[in-house]
Amino acid sequence: MRKIDRQRIIRRILQENDIYRQEDLVAILQAKGIEVTQATISRDVKDMQLLKVPTPNGEYRYSVPPSVKTSTEKKLNRILKEAYVSSDFLRDMCVFKVLPGNGPVITSLITQMAYDEVFAALGDDDTVMLFAKSDEDAQKIHHKLLDMIGEE
Repeated sequence: MRKIDRQRIIRRILQENDIYRQEDLVAILQAKGIEVTQATISRDVKDMQLLKVPTPNGEYRYSVPPSVKTSTEKKLNRILKEAYVSSDFLRDMCVFKVLPGNGPVITSLITQMAYDEVFAALGDDDTVMLFAKSDEDAQKIHHKLLDMIGEE
């Protein structure tokens, strides 16, 4: 499994469960048929900048820091607003034309956001190509990004 897919699943697990130890996360992932080691999860915890936050019962659980996603989303919003030229979608693909030099940065930020609709993102100097998981998802991510920059 790709790291980005595994980390997307970890985010979802943390939203739905109170996870107190990395071993608990390993067990849940393995129960879902995802083979991981505790060392892999340890690297994911560091890479995702997960926090341990107190619970009402005095224990500490893992949580995704809100500022990381918010910061990434703010950067994506700002750069898209500044660089957006045009966009369209067809079937399960979505393409954004941007000012030269902005494609790689926007592609990276979209990847970091780990949108559920996006299977993969590729970017060159002035183009961002999004491959969605379905035709409907291509339309959703297209509209989501346009809404973000006020182009809808």
